Amino acid sequence: MVISSSDMKQSALIILMLNTFCAFSQIPHEVLYVVGCFVNGTTEVQFEFDAEEIVYVDFAKEEIVYTVPAFLDPDPSQLLVGLSILNDALENEKLCLAFTAIAAAEENYPPEQRDPPESVLFPSEEVQLDIENSLICFVNHFYPPSVKFTWTKNGQLLSEGVSLSRYYPNNDQTFHQFSTLTFIPSEGDIYSCTVEHLALERPTTRIWEPEFSHQSLGPDIYCGVCLTLGMFGVSAGIFFIAKAQGQ
Repeated sequence: MVISSSDMKQSALIILMLNTFCAFSQIPHEVLYVVGCFVNGTTEVQFEFDAEEIVYVDFAKEEIVYTVPAFLDPDPSQLLVGLSILNDALENEKLCLAFTAIAAAEENYPPEQRDPPESVLFPSEEVQLDIENSLICFVNHFYPPSVKFTWTKNGQLLSEGVSLSRYYPNNDQTFHQFSTLTFIPSEGDIYSCTVEHLALERPTTRIWEPEFSHQSLGPDIYCGVCLTLGMFGVSAGIFFIAKAQGQ
């Protein structure tokens, strides 16, 4: 099914194919085939299973990339066996060029709609001193799908330990993406993630500083006081018993 409407982003045509099936269980599932055609000449092709991406096509390398976790399926290629995914994607890429050329001519090159990203910076796990962790810089609801991430530690640019996900489509035709920094938390360190996007007047920077929960000395002091008082009570009891026996 081809879906096109005036509500879609002006720089892209989205071709959607939906299919519901019950091959693996009694519960119906939704498989979504997405082809994104962009005026800048790029094309996106991916399969989603219940709103989770499982396959996409890397046009630069002309290969299929499976994003299904290995622990769920060690051989994800069997999920879509019998489908000529790569050949179809290459054919769709040619169609995209034709579609975008027609759309651009009909719309007479209007200004591209832009949506600025929302960003948040947070650790992936509970922060512990000198224990390896990851910081996640998550950006959402942006368009067009092009974001630049910059990481710093104490004002110094970082490149080691940095990874970047693909961008993923939202239901409102915007996108989301995240960058991850692997680090070891230490006292006094300050990290930042800066996001640049065409819809932002200036880059947006999020700051994060590790906070460690130091165990209070109160329980230890209380325990020590109780132990001292207990020992005093035992000593006093022995003294009075000995005194009574002496009398």
